[in-house]
Amino acid sequence: MENNSEGVQSELQNNLANMSIIKTEMSPEDGEDAKEKARLICQVLELQNTLDDLSIRVDKVKEENLKLKSENQVLGQYIENLMSASSVFQSTSPKNKKKRLGGGSSSADQSAWQGWWWQN
Repeated sequence: MENNSEGVQSELQNNLANMSIIKTEMSPEDGEDAKEKARLICQVLELQNTLDDLSIRVDKVKEENLKLKSENQVLGQYIENLMSASSVFQSTSPKNKKKRLGGGSSSADQSAWQGWWWQN
């Protein structure tokens, strides 16, 4: 970013030097126009640098977002594995055990919990 600032300053100095040369050959009215033009050029260059900085920041945030999504997937899988291995999330009644053996709702319960987890 410092390189951009140095480049802008150098460009501004060149523009102002060119305008001061032109100014000596102009009427006072033209001098005011040249000052306004120089001010606008400075403002445009400043806005370009701001846009460049924001673009860089957006790219960094996108990368961070992808990294965090990946970490969330790993954590979600880890939680799912813990839930399936833990007796706390398993039913202890004989009816539910029979249901589960026959393709019952324990995985559906886990899926519902996961859906809630990802939404919250």
